[in-house]
Amino acid sequence: MLKDRGVDVIFGIPGVHNQEMYRGIEEAGIAHVLARHEQGAGFMADGYARATGRPGVAYVITGPGVCNIMTPMGQAYSDSVPMLVISSCLDETAATRGQLHQMKDQQTAAGTVCDWSEEARTADAAYQLVDRAFAEFSTERPRSKHLQVPISVLEAQADTPPKPLAPAPPLTFSAGDVAQVAALLAEAKRPLFIFGGGAANAADPARLVLKTTGAASFTTYAGRGIVGPDNPLAFGSYLAKPDSMTAIQNADLIIAVGTELAQVDIWRDALGNSGPLVRIDLETAVLADGQRCDHPIQAEAGAFLAALAETLPGTSPATDWNAEEIARSRARWAAEVDAEYPGIPTICDALKACLPDGTMIYSDMTQFAYAAKEVWDMDRPGHWHHPYGFGTLGYALPAAIGGAVGRPGLPTMAIAGDYGFHYTMQELGVAVELGLSLPIILWDNGKLGAIEASMVSAQIAPNAVVARNPDFVKLAQAFGAGATAPQTLEEMQSAVHDAFKADGPTLIYITPEILG
Repeated sequence: MLKDRGVDVIFGIPGVHNQEMYRGIEEAGIAHVLARHEQGAGFMADGYARATGRPGVAYVITGPGVCNIMTPMGQAYSDSVPMLVISSCLDETAATRGQLHQMKDQQTAAGTVCDWSEEARTADAAYQLVDRAFAEFSTERPRSKHLQVPISVLEAQADTPPKPLAPAPPLTFSAGDVAQVAALLAEAKRPLFIFGGGAANAADPARLVLKTTGAASFTTYAGRGIVGPDNPLAFGSYLAKPDSMTAIQNADLIIAVGTELAQVDIWRDALGNSGPLVRIDLETAVLADGQRCDHPIQAEAGAFLAALAETLPGTSPATDWNAEEIARSRARWAAEVDAEYPGIPTICDALKACLPDGTMIYSDMTQFAYAAKEVWDMDRPGHWHHPYGFGTLGYALPAAIGGAVGRPGLPTMAIAGDYGFHYTMQELGVAVELGLSLPIILWDNGKLGAIEASMVSAQIAPNAVVARNPDFVKLAQAFGAGATAPQTLEEMQSAVHDAFKADGPTLIYITPEILG
C-alpha cells in the first residue's frame, strides 16, 4: 500500500513488537534505513520529507520507540513537515500489567506532539488512516501524524489494500479575493510582503509580484530564498531584529504569505504594523490569530500569487521605498550579527563561496546557524532546513542523512554545534553505512554559547554551560568516516570541496581559532 502511494524508503528500527511491519518491504521495492536511535529515524524522515516534498515514513516499536520519536514528531508538527510514524502497540493495557514496552496511554502521549494519533484495530482501519494521512498531507497544512496498530492485528491475515485515492482538488479562492489584494496594492505607496516557509513553492510568482508592484519584502528564516538575493528592495531575513518594526510601521500595506508570524518568526508579541494587514494562509487558525489581520484569505500561496501576478500591470509602479535606505538597514543588522556572534559571518561567507550549486543545508540549534540564518542569503527556497519551531538539538546530522537519501547524487551538508552533536552523533554510522558524500561542519566553541550569553544578560552566573567534549576527529574516524580539522578558512574550503567527492561522510571540525 505504501509503495503504491509513492513511498520508496522507510526509516526505522525493528523490534519484536513491530517486526511484522517489515514483512514484504523488500518485495514491495521499498528501501529501509536502519537508524541507531528512534530520534534519528524521525529526523531522517523529516529531512527526507523537506528535501523531496514527499511524506517521510518511520517505523518504531511500542513504548520506548514511540517516546524516542516524539521529539522529531514535535519538530515536524511545528515546522509543517509531512511525516507519518507507524508504530506497534499492545493489544490491551487495562487488564494486564508489566508487559514489555507497556505505557499507560501511548496513543494519547504521541498525540500531544503531532496532528493526530490514532489506533487501527483492523487492517481496513489501518488502510483508511494511511489514506487519510496522505490526503491531508496534500490538501492541508502538512504535519506529523501517528498510526499505531496492535500486535495481534499486525500478525493477522489481511485483505489487499485499496487502490490509491484520486488526488484531492486544490483549495480554491475567489477572483474577488485576488481583485481585492490587487486594488490594495494599486493604492499603496509603501507595500511590504512577508514570505514564510508556507510560500516556499511560490518563488517564481512571488518574485514576479514584487517586480511588478515595486514592493519591499522580508522573509522569515524558513522563507529564505523565496526573494532573490539581488532584489534591491529586500530586507532579507532580519525580521526578528527589534528595529525591523520601523520598516514595518513605515509600510502602508503588509501582505503576509505562508507565515504564522509566530514568536520564532518575529521574536516579539506583535508584528508592529500601522497599515492594513493581509494574510494568505492554508490554515484558518492562522488567519484568526492574535495578529488580527484585516483581510484574511485562505489559499495555497503559489496558486494565489500566480493568480495575483496575472492581474497586475506589467510595469513596476513608482513606490516610496528607497533601495539605499534598505541597504543601510541590512548593513546595520549584519554588523549587529557580527557583534553578537564574532567572526561567524566571515566563516559563513567563506563556506558559502565553496559550495556546489544547489547544496541543501541542514543545521542544528547552534550559534553558527543562528548567525547564518540572518546573514546568509539563499538563492532559492527550501534549501536550508533548521529546527525552527520546536527547537530541538540533534537535528542536523540525521535530517541531512534523510535529505541525502531523498536526493541521491545532489549536494547535501550538515552544520552542527559541539553540544547538539552529542544528541545524535551515533547516526554517523548510518551515513558511513550508506556511503553518503556528506560534509558535516562541526562548530565547537567549547560551550553552550547561546545559553551562557542568555544567563549573563539575565544576571545569572553561568552554570552548566560547559561539557567535556571528546576528540571529535578521532570519534568520526572510529565510525569509519573521514575527518579533518582545518586551521584556516582556505583549508576549510578545500576540505568541503573534497568532502563532496568522498565516498562517505566527512566531519570538518572548526573552532573560533580558524579566524586566526
